[in-house]
Parts: sequence; C-alpha cells; structure tokens
Amino acid sequence: MEPPEKGKDGAERVGEIVDAVYRSDSRRVFATLIRLLGDFDLAEEALHDAFAAAVEQWAESGVPANPRAWLVSAGRFKAIDGMRRRARFDASLTELARQLEGKPPAEWADESIEDDRLRLIFTCCHPALPPDAQIALTLREMCGLTTEEIARAFLTAAPTIAKRIVRAKAKIRDARIPYEVPSGADLPQRLDSVLQVIYLVFTEGYAASAGESLTRPGISGEAIRLGRLLVKLFPEPEVQGLLAVMLLHESRRGARSSREGELILLDDQDRSRWDRALIHEGIALVERALASRRSGPYTLQAAIAAVHAEAVTAAATDWRQIVGLYDALLRANPSPVVELNRAVAVAMRDGPLAGLALIDAILAGGALQDYYLAHSARADLCRRLGKTAEARASYEKALSLARPEPARRFLARRLNELTR
Repeated sequence: MEPPEKGKDGAERVGEIVDAVYRSDSRRVFATLIRLLGDFDLAEEALHDAFAAAVEQWAESGVPANPRAWLVSAGRFKAIDGMRRRARFDASLTELARQLEGKPPAEWADESIEDDRLRLIFTCCHPALPPDAQIALTLREMCGLTTEEIARAFLTAAPTIAKRIVRAKAKIRDARIPYEVPSGADLPQRLDSVLQVIYLVFTEGYAASAGESLTRPGISGEAIRLGRLLVKLFPEPEVQGLLAVMLLHESRRGARSSREGELILLDDQDRSRWDRALIHEGIALVERALASRRSGPYTLQAAIAAVHAEAVTAAATDWRQIVGLYDALLRANPSPVVELNRAVAVAMRDGPLAGLALIDAILAGGALQDYYLAHSARADLCRRLGKTAEARASYEKALSLARPEPARRFLARRLNELTR
C-alpha cells in the first residue's frame, strides 16, 4: 500500500489518483459489482459509494496495492449496508445482504474482474433485447457514456435512449437473463451481436461522434481489450477479423491529429507515426482469417485497412485491390456507408469524376442525406474537379451536420480556402 500524503497537496494528489482509477477501471469494477449484486442500479450506486469512500480513506490510509479489488470490496460492503437499512421496507433485501456477506474474496480478485467484463457484454447483447437497446446498454454500462453522448452518436433524442436503457435493464432483471458467457448452440447468435456492438464501441472511441476530441482512446482501448479476450475464447475467423480491423485503425490514431488537435487526413499523415507493432499484429490476424476461407465483413474491412497499412506512401496505395475488396464487402454486407467508401476508392483509382457520379447516386437514394462524411467526400471531389460553387455548397452542408469539433474546424478551413 502506498503511504498516505498529508496536507492539502496530499489530498489533491489522492484526488488525482482516484480520478485516474475511475477513468481506467470504473467499468471493470462496475461489471463485478453487477455480478455480485445482480442488479444494474444497485451496482451503479455501489460504484459511486466506493469511489466516494476511496477519496476519504485513501487520503488517510494510503492508496491500496490493488485499487480495483479494494473498490469492489468497498462497493460490496456499501451495498450490504444500504440493503440492511432498506430491509424494513423490502424483506428480500435481508436475504440478498446475507448472501453477499457469504461470498468469498476470491470472487472479486483481478481475474474475476477481467472475466466479468466479458460476462457483462454478453448480457448487454442478449438476443432477448432489441438491437438498439443492446448497443445503448453496452455503451452506457460497458463504456460509461452518458445518455446524451449515446443520443448524439445515434442521432436520437436523449429521452428515447434513456427509455431503451431502462427497459433493457428491466428485461434483464424480470426475465432473469443469466450473467454469463454462453456456450454450445447459443454461442453463434450471441457472438454476432457482441461483435457488432464491440465494433460500434470501437468506432465511437476511434472517431468520436461529438465533442472536442477527435478520438476517445479509453473507449477504443476497451473495445480492443474485449476483442483480445474474444479471440482467446473463440478464435473464429470473424473474431480475428474484428480484432484485426480495430488494431489496424488504432495504429493510425496518433497520426490522425496534430499536437493542436486538428484533423489530418489519411493522405497527409506522417506514416512514421503509425504504430508498427499494432500493424504487424493486425496483418497477421488478417492473414490467419483469410486463410480459413471463411472470411466475413470484419475480415474484409481488416484486409482493406491492411492494404493502407502496407503502403509506404499515400501514392503507393493499391487502390485497385481496395476497390476489389469493397466489391466483396458489398456482397457480404451491403450498406450505403460501404457504397460511399467504395466510391471514394473508385475516385482514387479512376479519377474524381467517376467517384462523384457514384456519390451523387448514393445521395439521391436518400440514405446518407444526414451523414456529414458523404457531403464532405462529395465536396472534396468537386474541389478537385474545380467545381468551386458545388464544393462550397457540399462543405456547408457537411458543416451543418458535423458534430465532432475537429471535423467542424477542418470543414470550416476548407470553406475558407475556397473563398480565398
């Protein structure tokens, strides 16, 4: 245990440590408290009580050697105390408190805490829950996003998201959905939902849907950690493909923005800043998944990312291969966003006029009218073709839709350049 620091400076130091532990470990502690308490809301209350106790007690007794285990233990005792106080109104709480007191400390060891994260995501992604509720619940309970942040990410009203989360928790409680990793015949269906949600979580961390920061490394890091756990448990091609695409995108994160936080496009990135260790690991996973001849959408996306990662310069990118991979991805998982990405690749292979025709057709279909990246891509192609008025209109449309502040500043700079 780290000895306590006395005085005002010591209290501030402990406060900083508690804040850091909250950012890094609160959702892991929360996952274990859910298992111990069997209820999302009780676990949330116990989590906050545990961190409040840490602020007071660590300043007096020092920071424990294992903060996560300390917090789980503190949260458990706080929950027991609360149940005993409320037992006169609800007799069932007396029995639950008694059961909690009997759980051995081994149940909140570090190994159990790690396993609990995996149990929690399978619970959040249970097929008894609607897909939109699975995503909202995972982002809220696994990643700690606020209801407002989730609402912005999915262009949905915050009260609607809140209702989804409340209904999902009630469904888990009332249907007695088990807090466990499934096995046997149930696993494939459950695994598909988990992969989808983990990828959506990673996307929110790698390209934040709103706010001042371009990325949220803590969230993307959690998604990658969950991906690694899944590969260990289920070394299936698409699980490997999911981890690969996350690693390959994450390898570029440090080069995607300047020191001032400004957005840097792929073609302009300093490739010496790409994380080669993540690239090597990601490419090895892609090759393993492709060799199985059972590759799906995640593996194909990872293969596209691998082609970018292997290009020494932007000019050396094999756009012909990328277009071919997008063709395969469209057959495996057709979507307007995949069509848009393919159109950008076609523009790089065949010229901006070919890409513009494809993007105009996609926008005419209506599916991406509110997707700022579609209008931004169109604006860039118009700019390259010298269609200044059209480029300006598309940049203005993209700017009106964009939520991340770095993206808004980038689009505003493009508009100013066109005006000059």
